[in-house]
Amino acid sequence: MRTAYSVETVRAAERALMARLPEGALMQRAAAGLAAACAELLGRVYGSRVVLLVGSGDNGGDALYAGARLARRGAGVTAVLLAPERAHAGGLAALLRAGGRAVASGADAGPAGGAAAAAGVGVVEEAILRADLVVDGIVGIGGKGGLRPAAAQLVASVAESRAAVVAVDLPSGVDADTGEVRGDAVRADLTVTFGTHKPGLLIDPAREYAGSVRLVDIGLGAELPAEPELEALQHADVARLLPVPGAESDKYRRGVVGIAAGSARYPGAAVLAVSGALRGGAGAVRYVGPAGDAVISRFPETLVSDKGPKQAGRVQAWVVGPGAGDDAATVAEVLAADVPVLIDADGLRLADRDAVRGRAAPTLMTPHAGEAAALLGVAREEVEGARLVSARELAARYDATVLLKGSTTLVADARGGAVRVNATGTPWLATAGSGDVLSGLAGSLLASGLSAPDAGSAAAYLHGLAGRFAADGAPAGAHDVAEAVPAAWRDVRD
Repeated sequence: MRTAYSVETVRAAERALMARLPEGALMQRAAAGLAAACAELLGRVYGSRVVLLVGSGDNGGDALYAGARLARRGAGVTAVLLAPERAHAGGLAALLRAGGRAVASGADAGPAGGAAAAAGVGVVEEAILRADLVVDGIVGIGGKGGLRPAAAQLVASVAESRAAVVAVDLPSGVDADTGEVRGDAVRADLTVTFGTHKPGLLIDPAREYAGSVRLVDIGLGAELPAEPELEALQHADVARLLPVPGAESDKYRRGVVGIAAGSARYPGAAVLAVSGALRGGAGAVRYVGPAGDAVISRFPETLVSDKGPKQAGRVQAWVVGPGAGDDAATVAEVLAADVPVLIDADGLRLADRDAVRGRAAPTLMTPHAGEAAALLGVAREEVEGARLVSARELAARYDATVLLKGSTTLVADARGGAVRVNATGTPWLATAGSGDVLSGLAGSLLASGLSAPDAGSAAAYLHGLAGRFAADGAPAGAHDVAEAVPAAWRDVRD
């Protein structure tokens, strides 16, 4: 499992570790890992041209010490100092001793001092445009808001170059704690982060700016608390969650999931939700709604009823809302049940908040950004730009577990704790009906006994993998995604 911790937690852990280490040892560990990653990306260090964009914080020191290591291996290293008078003195001295050079970034940089030669903007831009590698050490993990104008101008030059870009700890201009990007920011090909992941490296939109992420162990593990801010499940974690029938299992012991979905206008939503549920591990699927003929013709193993949720028979979990139209009565009837309930699509709009908050059994809500925005009373762009904050706020308002769908799916629980993040998906999953399949899949896992956070997390993981398998680089429909779920399940289990 990958874990991420807040800036405050990381800094506390660093202080505790530094108190036991010789002065500067932690920065040297980080610089060694950074230099190794840069060398691997370059392929050949000797004769390469490297530009360091150096701010005034410890990230700038990491970049300078790493640059010194590359210079000793024959790279031509130029450090562009955005604040020469506040550059890390030890790192700058090490770079100069190794044969590197330092220049001030321009008028906004302040006096160059003795260590760095004053350079016009043209000289700096030329160095960037000729570089094979640019190392972003402008702003550390405590940075807020976008880049300042002088830094943004340098980064614009980097974007015009052919250089590979490596970010130190996280791309400058993104928010480490929330993944928000409020202004200009560095777009890296590789981010080398130290000690632990930061939430912004795992959550969009910031994740998109990070490129590939490499974690360098600097010894923080023992200083970090047991519960992270964010966690991302891996194959082994999901495999431990997935239900496996025993020798004495029957369809009822494995769990029965009820699907209350579809309408005369949207019968396909019911079919797709059932298709996901049948592949989610529950022993049986009961369908209630006006699309019974469409469901039974496609999936004859489904137990179909037209008498409403209360008369459908025993279930261990309900899924309500996909394609429901304006059927508020069915949504209310399902919410009154004393079993776990998943609410999706139209059900999110129709569900009474007090009824959701008053439920004794678990509730899992699965909105996309637009639906979450409507429930929160904000613009969709606000949710997309602040996904972590939005998921937590929605979970708190409804006293429910919230699965916020998107390029990185988040699962937040009203009780707090680590937020789960999933990135197994593919842009090809942005297709009509894909969310209905996810709802059925997650509902089935609820019925098999998983908690709401675990069911949502495991379903999102499998659904994302199934989307990859179904698309394989080409468009795929929601039914293709459903049919690929068994392959994803086997991939995780194997």
